[in-house]
Amino acid sequence: MKTIKSHFLQFNKRQRRGVLFLTILIITIQIVYYIVDFSSNELGADFQDQQQFFNAKIDSLKLIASNKKHNTSYTFNPNFLTDFRASKLGLSVAEIDRLLAYRKTGKYVNSTKEFQNITKISDSLLGKIKPLFKFPSWVNKPKKNKWKTYNNKESNEPIVIQDLNKVTAKDLQVVNGIGEALSKRIIKYRTKLNGFYFKDQINEVYGLSPEVIAKINTRFQILSKPKIKKLNINEATFKQVLHLPYIDYELTKKIFNYRDEFAEIQSLEELKKIDGFPIDKYDRIILYLSTE
Repeated sequence: MKTIKSHFLQFNKRQRRGVLFLTILIITIQIVYYIVDFSSNELGADFQDQQQFFNAKIDSLKLIASNKKHNTSYTFNPNFLTDFRASKLGLSVAEIDRLLAYRKTGKYVNSTKEFQNITKISDSLLGKIKPLFKFPSWVNKPKKNKWKTYNNKESNEPIVIQDLNKVTAKDLQVVNGIGEALSKRIIKYRTKLNGFYFKDQINEVYGLSPEVIAKINTRFQILSKPKIKKLNINEATFKQVLHLPYIDYELTKKIFNYRDEFAEIQSLEELKKIDGFPIDKYDRIILYLSTE
C-alpha cells in the first residue's frame, strides 16, 4: 500500500485526478459490458423474418408459373391421341384401345360425335375435352366441289362402273366430294399398294369421309386384280421389307429377329406368332411376301 502511495506521489494533483477518472471509466465500461446484452438476436430475427417473407413470395410466383405451364391446354387432332395424353384427359384403357383399334383400320375420326361413338366415352367427359379437339380445316369447312354442277346434271343418267385400278385422278373427280387434292391422294396410295386388292382398302386413304367412300363404291370397283411381285421373306434385305406397305420399322425388326432365331420362315402363317404382329393386316401383308 505504501508502495502504491509512493508511486502516486510522483504525480501532481491534476494527474492523480486523471488517473482516478480513467480507472473509474474502465470499471464502469466493464460493468456495463457484463450487465447489458449487446447481442443482435432481435435484429437477426427481423432480418430472418423478412428473408422468409421474400422467399415465400418467390416460391409462390414459381408455383403460379409452373401451374400455368402445366395447365396450359393445347388443341390437338384426336386421331393422333397417344396413350399417355388420353389417360391424362381421363379416358379409360378400354376407351383408348377402341380408338387405337379404329385407327389401325386406316380410318379417321372426323367429328366429336364420331369420337364418342367409337370410344364410348361419357357425355360429361366429352364435354370437357371436346374444346381441345382440332380437326383439319377441310373437315370443319369443306371446300366447294367444282364438279358439283356436272354431277347434278349427270345424276339421272345411268352410272357406268369403272375399274378403280385403272381410273385417272380426273375420273375420280366426278364424285361429289373429291377435288384435285383428294383424287391425287387416292392415285398415290394406289401406286404405293401396287393396286387395290381389297374393296375396303379405299377406306385407308386419309381424308375420305364415309359418305364420299360410299359414292366412290357406286361408281368404281376393283374389276382387275393387281399383279403384285412377291418378295421372298427369307432372302429379302431389311430395307426391302421396310418399304413394303403396312410394314413399319418396328415390325420389320421383329420379323428379322424371328427369322434369325429360327433360321428360316417356312410358312407365312408363322408371322402371326410374332409378338405384336397386326393380325388384322395379315391378309394385306402376305400379298407382298412369299417363303420361296
